[in-house]
Amino acid sequence: MKSIVLIVGFETFNRNLYRQSGLLASSKCPDLEVKVFSDKSLTSEPEIVEQALATADVFFASLIFDYDQVTWLRQRAAQIPIRLVFESALELMSLTRLGEFAIGDKPKGMPKPIQFILSKFSSGKEEDKLAGYLSFLKTGPKLLKFIPAKKVQDLRNWLIIYGYWNAGGTENVAAMCWVIAQKYLGLKVREIPEVIETPNKGLLHPDYQGYFLTPQEYLAWYKKNKSLDKPVVAVLLYRKHVISKLPYINQLIRHFETANLIPLPVFINGVEGHTIVRDWLTTDYEIQQRKKGIIETPSLSEDAVTVDAIVSTIGFPLVGGPAGSMEAGRQVEVAKRILSAKNIPYLIAAPLLIQDIYSWTRQGIGGLQSVVLYALPELDGAIDTIPLGGLVGETIYLIPERLQRLTGRLNSWIKLHKTPPQERKIAIILYGFPPGYGAVGTAALLNVPRSLVKFLQALQAQGYHVGTIPEDGEEIIQKVKFADDENLSKQNRLSIETLENWLGYLLTSRIEKHWKSLKDAGIKTVGNQYHLGGIELGNIWIGVQPPLGIAGDPMRLMFEKDLTPHPQYAAFYQWLQKDFKTDAIIHFGMHGTVEWLPGSPLGNTGYSWSDILLGDLPNLYIYAANNPSESILAKRRGYGVLISHNVPPYGRAGLYKELMILRDLIAEFRENPEKNYALRDSILQKIIDTGISKDCPFLEAEKQGIEFTLENAKLFSRYALTDYFVKVYNYLQIVEQRLFSSGLHTLGTAPNQEELKGYLDAYFTDLSEREFQQILADEATNEKLKEGIAIKNLLGQNSEELTNLLRGLNGEYVPPAPGGDLLRDGAGVLPTGRNIHALDPYRMPSPAAYTRGREIAKKLLEQNLTEKGKYPETVAVLLWGLDVIKTKGESLGILLELVGAEPVKEGTGRIVRYELKPLGEIGHPRIDILANLSGIFRDTFINIIELLDDLMQRAAEIEESENDNYIRKHYLALKSQGIDNASARLFSNPAGDFGSLVNDQVVEGNWDNDNELAKTWEKRNVFSYGRQDKGQARPEVLQQLLKTSESIIQEIDSVEYGLTDIQEYYGNTGGLKLAAEKQSGKPVMTSFVESFSNDTTPRKLEEVLRLEYRSKLLNPKWANAMVNQGSGGAYEISQRMTALIGWGGTANFSDDWVYDQAADTYAFDAEMAEKLRQANPEAFRNIVGRMLEAQGRGFWQADPDKLEKLQELYQLTDEKLEGVT
Repeated sequence: MKSIVLIVGFETFNRNLYRQSGLLASSKCPDLEVKVFSDKSLTSEPEIVEQALATADVFFASLIFDYDQVTWLRQRAAQIPIRLVFESALELMSLTRLGEFAIGDKPKGMPKPIQFILSKFSSGKEEDKLAGYLSFLKTGPKLLKFIPAKKVQDLRNWLIIYGYWNAGGTENVAAMCWVIAQKYLGLKVREIPEVIETPNKGLLHPDYQGYFLTPQEYLAWYKKNKSLDKPVVAVLLYRKHVISKLPYINQLIRHFETANLIPLPVFINGVEGHTIVRDWLTTDYEIQQRKKGIIETPSLSEDAVTVDAIVSTIGFPLVGGPAGSMEAGRQVEVAKRILSAKNIPYLIAAPLLIQDIYSWTRQGIGGLQSVVLYALPELDGAIDTIPLGGLVGETIYLIPERLQRLTGRLNSWIKLHKTPPQERKIAIILYGFPPGYGAVGTAALLNVPRSLVKFLQALQAQGYHVGTIPEDGEEIIQKVKFADDENLSKQNRLSIETLENWLGYLLTSRIEKHWKSLKDAGIKTVGNQYHLGGIELGNIWIGVQPPLGIAGDPMRLMFEKDLTPHPQYAAFYQWLQKDFKTDAIIHFGMHGTVEWLPGSPLGNTGYSWSDILLGDLPNLYIYAANNPSESILAKRRGYGVLISHNVPPYGRAGLYKELMILRDLIAEFRENPEKNYALRDSILQKIIDTGISKDCPFLEAEKQGIEFTLENAKLFSRYALTDYFVKVYNYLQIVEQRLFSSGLHTLGTAPNQEELKGYLDAYFTDLSEREFQQILADEATNEKLKEGIAIKNLLGQNSEELTNLLRGLNGEYVPPAPGGDLLRDGAGVLPTGRNIHALDPYRMPSPAAYTRGREIAKKLLEQNLTEKGKYPETVAVLLWGLDVIKTKGESLGILLELVGAEPVKEGTGRIVRYELKPLGEIGHPRIDILANLSGIFRDTFINIIELLDDLMQRAAEIEESENDNYIRKHYLALKSQGIDNASARLFSNPAGDFGSLVNDQVVEGNWDNDNELAKTWEKRNVFSYGRQDKGQARPEVLQQLLKTSESIIQEIDSVEYGLTDIQEYYGNTGGLKLAAEKQSGKPVMTSFVESFSNDTTPRKLEEVLRLEYRSKLLNPKWANAMVNQGSGGAYEISQRMTALIGWGGTANFSDDWVYDQAADTYAFDAEMAEKLRQANPEAFRNIVGRMLEAQGRGFWQADPDKLEKLQELYQLTDEKLEGVT
């Protein structure tokens, strides 16, 4: 008895078909046995598979990519005489051997005659080579008849075998087995049928027997049988699924027709999707362009038909499909060029082929499935990805409600395009959370009022009905704020009964379960009506997105998975859909909250509230280009077509006030220290008054435990003080050169000359005035100037932010681009106005990120050795989606060096394992890790989480001394206590939830002491993730890691978001530091690296805070740049005062000089205070209120006179807001 073992991946749903093929093969050849397994069998029944391989004569595998499975199979299949591996990892395909034909680990390529023949089967374009290869596979065996040599005959047989396999279907696979049996196993088979041919590409319809060979032929048949007066949507399908007669194909086609769409179902092998879109599909836009002589696709076929949208059920990149994924987006530019030429929506919608519906609906789409449907197509500019169903057992099921969402969104995009601009209704959604702090009409890094006016003017120029546009955007914001206040405005209300009818019984019940009834939530509810607010300018509606939660807990919804939006929140979006009947919505800036609502982490279901509330509405989302992390949620959960905008210009901090005087005094002193020694006391007093002694401690005094005062300083020698003054002078130079984000960006506005200089000076760091003038004059005399001119020109294209927003509103294709920032990523992130995306998660860390991360980790360990005389046993590493994406995985590099590991790549460049290095190569013990994951990292990088979890388990179990391996030391201690999963090291918030809640406590002021903040952080981060854990609480493991954590390391990813700029740093990193200190009773060294700079030296928390406060909050240049931005700038200042309180609460940061100078800058400078009060009284109240809170909590020892003035200011501002005076 001869045996063929056949193992298929990605095709669990076809396992029964292959079983039938095996039975058919055995029926005609009784001495042949075909044993069929799927890739799942390798984990569910490994012993049975291993036994089958041990006695096999032929090993056959297809679509096996998992590294562990590849390694396992290589070990067990290498001795089998005949090995046939198709479309799998290169490491497995290299096993291929058929007679004299073998691929081997270092293939030399095909014989020259074969290469010549192969060259005749493609267009000559690089992107068409794979499609040409498939053509060759069909006719290659016939041509190879004429080429002698045994080796080529084995190659010919290999092609014949592949031809049967690729043709698919029960009969062809059985015939393939007969060919192998007869030619290589010595078995007799009476008659082997020819391949039952199916076109490599074609079209089909359930009502037609056979296939159409061109789209023209299909539509000609369709016209005879059905109507052609509906939109036509091209649907790309897997040929193999068509051949296998999978039922979902016909179900999908039928559904399109019930939704009043004409399906154009095109099947392909997978690699040639771009040739179909390029050559077989055209659009009204392309036809008009070609009439003007603009021909982007010269190969457009005469058989091409006009379509209104494209849906791919294949996923992967458009160019190359599954094979293209190996190239990590190498052909993205080709895809962009093709899709831009067609200029219609390109959507991804498919059933999950490697994940079951149960796990999707409960845990979200994960692993490779998420990369196939989301990460890779997004590189091409795909939008609105919709999972249509998935596996139930070995069967693919479509979910009818998901089909409706697909066709509903398609119809909306097509309607948007076909509706004339003057008739389109557009809803613009502004933000206003947290309420009561002056946040209405603000967005991160964007001047919303000015941008809003520019956008409305652009709409008017395009023919939209916008009424009368106020000249000042602040006037619009004031009108929107008035309309949004249910106590002031009565316009635009919705009855509770109407909402109940709209929601239906099930959704109403879900909301009532959490909010008691539709009218008792108490949020913007007046009697039996919801207040929706908003103003109308012609057909344009502008309103404020509702708060997420209840009064006193405005962000509640973000953090409780099973909650629903409150009734008024639901009413807001339902009204936009069903009463105002908007054609599209625009979320105006970064960022709103609808995409953060409870639901599936990835892969919206009918139970996901973002899906329910957005429904079929096209969603254009204006987002900062430097945030490819949070924007992923807007794109994937919120169906957002992202329109990126530039970051504000950069500025250098310079020196100001007392710092400038101090620098000049030291400079004069250094000219002649002996002659100018009389300046000593003035210098010392300035150092004390400015707080510089905190930034730059006088180490000679510290060593002796002497407090640094003017009198004490006199005890030290002239030489010691002179050296100290030099140290202070050098530090002032660092402060002077610090970068900050200057003001806010206005949508569609190119930088003026001064702003352009700010960008270029920050990018080059050493740009001279002469070089700047050469760039302005386009004098490209060297590479640096060429790059400068390119950046200047790209920044000049900021107008495309508005252009592409308008194109999106026209239902057109918005070209994609990677998210990132200029300083870190260079000109590749420009121009803005693009549909930004992240990167392939299977390629992190990049080689450069790994190298830089290792360097950071080594410096961190050196600092610990210097200060404490020993290595830290545990280091907490913060893994945030934003810094990991922007740095391509530097923080992963840090972690790997600490553990003593390195990335392992398979043949296509994918990272498939983090491998432990021998202790002798590391140079330090294996450091234990507490990896704290942001919610976005947790949901986006599931593959990395599983690789890290695997690494930590192997590090815990390897036989090494506890003195050399702290991971093992702590693992064994936990295991001895009977703790499950003692190697768990990856902790985050509860599954589907986001944030530590520490910052929310600080914002609301509802905390009494730091113990409460520490407990909040710990309760919110006790949830473990990995291959086994999907959010299980593991308090014992977390507490052990916190107790042994002696150091924390994190990357700061951009100039715009420093420690003092946003609430998340103190809420997460500060909360972690506090929790660790409470557990251990010892201070925990917390360090940061600024990834946008070349410096890899970790700086301590206190040093970074002082640097940032000196260069931003307390800096008149920064303050004036912000206050000149109106209400948004005032809010930004207010936010930083709240963050200052947060650092006091979590890190006990209480430098009086910061509060003193902040009070002088924003409260006691009458002109500044009046500007802030006029621009945004709520924000000004918060600024003053935070100063009072700091004094009350003991963070600031305020002068009594200052305190009294602040109290008067606060009361006056509060009374004006409440309308008392």
